[in-house]
Amino acid sequence: MGVVAKRSSMIFYSDGSSQYSHRVRIVLAEKGVTVETINVDPANPPEDLSSLNPYNSLPTLVDRDLVLYEANIMMEYLDERFPHPPLFPVYPVARAQSRLWMYRIQRDWCAVVDDLTAGKGSAAQQEKMRKELRESLTSIAPIFAEKPFFMSDEFTIVDCCVAPILWRLPALGVELGNHKAVQPLLQYRARLFSRDSIRSSLSDQEKEMV
Repeated sequence: MGVVAKRSSMIFYSDGSSQYSHRVRIVLAEKGVTVETINVDPANPPEDLSSLNPYNSLPTLVDRDLVLYEANIMMEYLDERFPHPPLFPVYPVARAQSRLWMYRIQRDWCAVVDDLTAGKGSAAQQEKMRKELRESLTSIAPIFAEKPFFMSDEFTIVDCCVAPILWRLPALGVELGNHKAVQPLLQYRARLFSRDSIRSSLSDQEKEMV
């Protein structure tokens, strides 16, 4: 069953290659929000972006008079503005735990993905980063044998952060392997990638990453 589009006057300035733009696009798709997406070349941003965002950064979300320019704030705002389906848990303890997972994902995985995407470091340093990212991801594989999503029975905001990372692994040269221990993670990845929201969120650049 398809998602019913919810009317909105939002404009989303998106970098088609950015994991942070991708996570917001997933939330927008999960919520079924009608949004005007403007694909922006980060090296050549439009003039109106600089007038909206003091950092001239991507992604940027405009909802009438409100301008947001930090991905996680956008995600929380969208979850509150369009409460169905909910992506954050209802209870404060569980919500705090989701935010903590997002923080750890940012520290442990997103920063490495950013450095690999930017081509930082020598070839040896990049290979070390690939190895560390692969080992860190595969080390959590067992949790997906217990629950279908990231520490949850339902798709949540945390999955919106993990999906763009997993999607980018082939383009970054990070192979997860196919041995028994990693199977729960591969099955989790397959569940994510089969979702309508993930497929419809993809930019042209992201479609070429796999």
